[in-house]
Amino acid sequence: MVRARVGIYRLETPCMNTSPRPLSRSLNDRMIAGVMGGIAHRFGWNVTLVRVLFVLISIGSAAFPGILVYLILWLLIPNEAD
Repeated sequence: MVRARVGIYRLETPCMNTSPRPLSRSLNDRMIAGVMGGIAHRFGWNVTLVRVLFVLISIGSAAFPGILVYLILWLLIPNEAD
């Protein structure tokens, strides 16, 4: 008989007093307009991973027009400096 040892894991929750970063286009991680860089910074993700996923989803799905979505986000998301 094999017994598994189950440990207790404590989940770290962020402090409720910290406000999330606002969504803005990145001035530093910018290839075209900084949209993907801004999204990655907002959620704390890797910028390259966000770009690759966006391109793969855009190419692989006819229902997700990547260029149109990117242009709309370019118009809606303000720059970091604004």
